[in-house]
Amino acid sequence: MYDVVVIGGGPGGYAAAIRASQLKGKVALVEGGNMGGTCVMRGCIPSKIWLRAATLLEQSRKAGEFGLELTVGKLDFTAVLARKQGVSNDIRMGMEALLANNGVDVIPGMAVVTSPTSVDVAGKKVEAKSIIIATGSTLAKPDVPGLDQAAFTSDQLLDMTEAPASVLITDPTYIGVEMATLLSILGSKVIFAVPGPRILPDEDQDSSQRMSQSLRERGVQIIARHTLVKVAGKTCTLKSGDKEQTVEADRVLVSGRKPVAANLGLETLGVKFNEDGGITVDQQCRTSCPGIFAIGDCTGGWMLSHAASAMGICAAENSMGVPAKFPSHLVSRAIWGSPEMGSVGLSEEQAERKGYEVEVGGFPYSINGYAMLRGEVDGAVKMVADADTGEILGVHIVGSNASELIGEAVLAMQLECTVREFAKGFRVHPAFCETVVDAARDAAGWALYLPKRG
Repeated sequence: MYDVVVIGGGPGGYAAAIRASQLKGKVALVEGGNMGGTCVMRGCIPSKIWLRAATLLEQSRKAGEFGLELTVGKLDFTAVLARKQGVSNDIRMGMEALLANNGVDVIPGMAVVTSPTSVDVAGKKVEAKSIIIATGSTLAKPDVPGLDQAAFTSDQLLDMTEAPASVLITDPTYIGVEMATLLSILGSKVIFAVPGPRILPDEDQDSSQRMSQSLRERGVQIIARHTLVKVAGKTCTLKSGDKEQTVEADRVLVSGRKPVAANLGLETLGVKFNEDGGITVDQQCRTSCPGIFAIGDCTGGWMLSHAASAMGICAAENSMGVPAKFPSHLVSRAIWGSPEMGSVGLSEEQAERKGYEVEVGGFPYSINGYAMLRGEVDGAVKMVADADTGEILGVHIVGSNASELIGEAVLAMQLECTVREFAKGFRVHPAFCETVVDAARDAAGWALYLPKRG
């Protein structure tokens, strides 16, 4: 009998298996496809390779600002695809080697949970003291008449050999924003129709507005408060209340995702599910069935690989008798666009709804020396703190290197650093990271490089 059986070999399942093995557990990992899951094969890694290619293309067009005379050609899609496949394969093989190095038994096949201590894999019974579900997510295609003929899935986009002439995007989340950025740089006409008043509805309003402005400057048409209701050829019908309007687009991007949690045998074991079909878990990543844990995309919510990995560590430790809680408030989010976006914790609006009296500080990239010398002045840092205690509630960054800078905020919040303590810090000059300290000083009421407050 195994101590732990993990179902799914994405970032969450892979981390869970290795962590349980480090804690002296006998571990098996069941995977029905390629190791690496959505992140490595069809998500994080491939999409960032495309975005890297696009941003390099965009930067090269601005080389004249630094005295460089370059002849910028077209993007070689075949070369990008080859790099995408090569990097994904390298990561996959590295994961397989590390699992072997840690003594994890990899069992190929699709799993069905038959009891709290047993799993069936192609007719073979595998027993374990604990089971960790890490089955990930899959594309969720909206039920819209006529969509099938026009659909352009995120999987297809990552394998494209040319960019479509025009695309309608309806996903208001980070995936939609990244794909809008990518396709607009590659020359596609992009129409971005979202059901609410803005893109990135769960992020701070200031960050949403900055990312919207960046997209508009690239020619992206953003249509708020409209839902796609019908597609007929290239004609897409959008509805807002009782009013309809049509837009023309060659393709409609399908990039939303839903948990893979059905048909695993969990229903018969009393495992509870949430509204989006994900598996309900507590802070220890336990399901409602003792001995069964669930992590990552299959629980709904975050749909982020680093959150899945952190949940995997939490579930593994609890399954091996080491008490642990998943620190959901420390899950950072990022967009690898141009500019980038990084955030963690509560937005200003969310903090106020929770009853906090907030103190907000900000600092624009436009007066940061490093951003100025690099010609990357679009963006700002915003820090949200409890006015009474100085607790950092959230940090929101739009600008170059935001995906890296947000790590400073995560560490500060993890170590319970107050905004006043953060403000007393200092960083190397010139650097983007100075902006985070400057935002903290503004929140603490003594910004050095901003005009006095009214």
